[in-house]
Amino acid sequence: MNILIGDDHLLFREGLCRLLTQLSADATFTEAGTFNEALDYAQGEQEFDLILLDLQMPNWPGFSGIQEICEIQAGTPVVIISASESQADVRAALDAGASGYIPKSSSVKIMLSALNLVFSGGIYVPPAAIHGEGTASGGGSAASSGGGGGGGNSPSLTQRQRDVLRCLREGKSNKQIAYELGLSEGTVKIHVTAVMRSLGVRNRTQAVIASADILP
Repeated sequence: MNILIGDDHLLFREGLCRLLTQLSADATFTEAGTFNEALDYAQGEQEFDLILLDLQMPNWPGFSGIQEICEIQAGTPVVIISASESQADVRAALDAGASGYIPKSSSVKIMLSALNLVFSGGIYVPPAAIHGEGTASGGGSAASSGGGGGGGNSPSLTQRQRDVLRCLREGKSNKQIAYELGLSEGTVKIHVTAVMRSLGVRNRTQAVIASADILP
């Protein structure tokens, strides 16, 4: 497993390396202290199995930087690990194509569970970001690609999530939704996962049924 870690704190990068060896004993690591370094590695000949990025590292261009790296390393999950627990940052990262967002205040157990979920094809979103709270708590739990769990009586969906739900109701595939909304397929998958989690459903059909109570 080849992993790229972008964070301007050396001690944190070293800690992540030790932590990630618990997931894969033969993992190899490439470390970047600035966004430009991370971008250079992403544009190089190496293909990564996982990319971990901090927000606001030196040379940070904004959330467009996440999208750029996602496009360069297509198919590789990009996970944000940040001290910021702002709901706006979480959603902006997911909109840009991130496969997950892990607050740095999370426990080791939560972080390992979140990364295992991402490796299995799921999406990790701090629960507070899903349920529409102002900030995410550090002890979040995973939002799996299969959804599940009980939704509230009035699910909180972003406008983009509502757009995705409308497309689901029209029977469109992720590829069609991506084309219509100008998003990558990976970003559409993230939104679909978040929508199902918010609605408390397990599949797209159930989401369409539930949409009758939400969309006009």
